[in-house]
Amino acid sequence: MMVEVNEKIAIEHGLKKEEYKKICDLLKRIPNITELGIFSAMWNEHCSYKSSRKHLKKLHTKGEQVIQGPGENAGVVDIDDDHAIVFKIESHNHPSFIEPYQGAATGVGGIMRDVFTMGARPIANLNSIHFGSPNHEKTRNLLRGVVKGIGGYGNCIGVPTIAGQTCFDESYNGNILVNAMTLGLVNKNKIFYSKAAGINKPVIYVGSKTGRDGIHGASMASAIFDEKIEEKKPTVQVGDPFTEKLLLEACLELMAGKSIISIQDMGAAGLTSSSIEMASKGNLGIEINLSKVPCREENMSPYEIMLSESQERMLIVLEEGKENEAKKIFEKWNLDFAVIGKTTQSKNIELYFKNEKVAEIPIDFLAENAPMYDRKWIKTKLPKKNEYSKNNFKSLKLSDCLNKILTDPNVADKEWIWSQYDHTVMGDTIQKPGGNAGVVRVHGTDKAIAASIDSSASYCYAHPLTGGKQIVCESWRNMVSVGAKPIAITNCLNFGNPEKEKNMGEFVECVEGISEASKYLNYPIVSGNVSFYNETKDKGIKPTPSIGGIGLLSNYRKMLTMELKNEGNYLLVIGKTEGHLDQSIFSRIILSKFNGPPPEINLFNEKQNGMSVLSLNNQNLIETCHDVSLGGILTAIAKMCISAKKGVKLFPFKNLVNKFEYFFGEDQGRYIIEVKPENLENVENLLKKDSIHYDKLGLVESGNISYENDLKISIDQIKEGYKKWLKEYMVN
Repeated sequence: MMVEVNEKIAIEHGLKKEEYKKICDLLKRIPNITELGIFSAMWNEHCSYKSSRKHLKKLHTKGEQVIQGPGENAGVVDIDDDHAIVFKIESHNHPSFIEPYQGAATGVGGIMRDVFTMGARPIANLNSIHFGSPNHEKTRNLLRGVVKGIGGYGNCIGVPTIAGQTCFDESYNGNILVNAMTLGLVNKNKIFYSKAAGINKPVIYVGSKTGRDGIHGASMASAIFDEKIEEKKPTVQVGDPFTEKLLLEACLELMAGKSIISIQDMGAAGLTSSSIEMASKGNLGIEINLSKVPCREENMSPYEIMLSESQERMLIVLEEGKENEAKKIFEKWNLDFAVIGKTTQSKNIELYFKNEKVAEIPIDFLAENAPMYDRKWIKTKLPKKNEYSKNNFKSLKLSDCLNKILTDPNVADKEWIWSQYDHTVMGDTIQKPGGNAGVVRVHGTDKAIAASIDSSASYCYAHPLTGGKQIVCESWRNMVSVGAKPIAITNCLNFGNPEKEKNMGEFVECVEGISEASKYLNYPIVSGNVSFYNETKDKGIKPTPSIGGIGLLSNYRKMLTMELKNEGNYLLVIGKTEGHLDQSIFSRIILSKFNGPPPEINLFNEKQNGMSVLSLNNQNLIETCHDVSLGGILTAIAKMCISAKKGVKLFPFKNLVNKFEYFFGEDQGRYIIEVKPENLENVENLLKKDSIHYDKLGLVESGNISYENDLKISIDQIKEGYKKWLKEYMVN
């Protein structure tokens, strides 16, 4: 049945009136329904980056170790000895809110395909997941479904999940965030790209059959939710990790030869985006016979075949004459293989179905001529600082405050989550979840890769420019804290409706902050993703850029962990403590103050402090390291104590701030290090030589955390609340 296209149909496809007019003007005719579907997929926010492209160009993307920056399936960085790491983070927010298990599972599957399509074997997964208030009726079930989906896919395909973060905030009540990240290892001389080349080269479809699941998935990802959200379930893709495992092995086997010209996974917008992106990058045309596409459902139309987002599929441009050789590989792995088209000189996408041409569009109309908006935005002023008086603290006890912070949903232990993920499969995980960063050894070598994922919506909401800088610095500190040299980052930029000036301003300023910090720290952004329209019934999320960072340990034996090692060792705080409480978790949950600026970011100090810690570690002068972040010094110490079942005797501090500001302030750029007594003088001299501010914090001892007459609390006591909150929440 032929659908007559008009403006109303175009708007139902997520296009604006003016965009539909532009399509008709470009084509000099009204598109048919298949062509309209293709335009709607390629011009939506998820695929075209039409609201963000202008600003993403400002990101710092260059570096000595960068082999491939943004613009490919994933970023690639050099880690020496012919090895490279391929990595990226992507969002699967909307699908996961509609159908949490499949949404999260296919998010993991999709990001792994982005990595292995470049010739890399996935070696680690990470995730950043954000949920509404724990008191919200949907939160518990959404959390359970997402965690099962992440574990169900990653565990089955046999890739370890080594790190992640989980946050709760009421701004996610109507829009959870599921960001998935994958790292892969590749020989830097065998990297595969998506740029098509050559004329009359066979275009090959491999993997699973095409079904009707996921149609309009990309468009749905660029839409605001309303009360009809349940009707969108058919737009969520359905994943099969066992098929993906077969596809991974088949692709890597084919890549071992020399038959592939280009390869692209069928992710958002399926066959549409994969074919058009390959042709566009190669400045070629592409001709596809849709009758040859393997389908698992009867009577699928050209429109459905082109827009399906069925999972576990790839598109390959092969050298001529290599088809039979490639076919044998995919048949061996029990996967579909079909020659469905060829590259052409036409610079058009031409689609045939049942011996009839059903679509013809110049590639440039879909790629180069896609809309790019310079949306209006407003700047966020730096909020005024709160004034704290003695009255704010007079009735407080350090022990009560610490217990309350450790049982807060955003601080409490997340073992209930990561224990459901296989974090040791493949046998190279040398630091599991729960530390500063996950670490995996490069198989058969002394090298290891550290990876972490971070976000800070509260800081970004209070002041996006500062918040953007802070997340990059937090990622940097996580690398340093395990002894790894920070190399590069990937970002997933989760925001509300970009058509609202405040939301667009949050995006612009976060991007500016991210770029400024990454440039100063020489920590370039090599890949990423933008997720807009995270909004339900006119209520958007807080700005939530997630930063995934990786670092290199040239010798894994120098890896640092956060648990305390030996009684009698000294603890030092690297970096100055001014006692910044605004936007801290202490201010929010103890003092009920939610306003004020986030902590100031001093990029010079961040870099100097981090490089000093790495230098001390390289000289074997540090036993333990943990960065100071959410909850301040005392929270960081408590976590170090809990993980080691050891205590700390804190020294009286000579500081202008009061004890609550000192112990719970969230000043940036700080680390707690553990030093043997015989190394203390050497460490202090080196820090003084580098003009690094430090405080002597205390001594490692057994059993308790104590501070003069103000605090004496057993590790068992704080451990109980810290460890049990999430388990009890999920059981109840």
